[in-house]
Amino acid sequence: MIIKLYDENIDPRQLKLITECLKDGGLIIYPTDTVYALGCDVLNRSAVEKVAQIKGVKVEKADFSFVFHNLSHISDYTQQFDTSIFKLLNKALPGPFTFILPANKSVPKLFHNKKKTIGIRVPDNKITRTIVSEYGNPLISTSIHDDDEVIEYTTDPELIHEKYEDKVDIVIDGGFGNNEASTVVDLSDGNITILRQGLGILENYI
Repeated sequence: MIIKLYDENIDPRQLKLITECLKDGGLIIYPTDTVYALGCDVLNRSAVEKVAQIKGVKVEKADFSFVFHNLSHISDYTQQFDTSIFKLLNKALPGPFTFILPANKSVPKLFHNKKKTIGIRVPDNKITRTIVSEYGNPLISTSIHDDDEVIEYTTDPELIHEKYEDKVDIVIDGGFGNNEASTVVDLSDGNITILRQGLGILENYI
């Protein structure tokens, strides 16, 4: 199923369809401020394992990020961070960044890596933040890659639907996506380390 949503007027009936799908353990593909992402409820083990299967990875070795709707939502799943990190997150989010932070005990054991960290995202995309806010739990986020050797990420939601309609329950059409991923920044040890330069320019917020 493909559902078209508009930033300026998100249909509450369609929003309910999406949240009910997530509640039932469904998989969705949704827009962000960077590339389209595949995801599900982070607390639904079966759904998370299906996402990992589609990506061809083991859950414990996957680099899935969590999508939140705001900073206070993030603090439910991370250890307390100091004022300087809070100020940085407050300036840069919502935005095209994935920040790696120390995880707390609310993060399902399924995701526990040796470093006990999680990647967090608050995308500058009203559709996705509204879905997460309405649903309550964070979503898994993993990028939709393209088979094309030139184009790294699939940007057309219609093409995404053609490719994934048998694998996911809902594709959310929020218009064409970007072809550049988020900038990944490790803050887990209190320092700022850019692991991947993407769409976000961190220097603008430091």
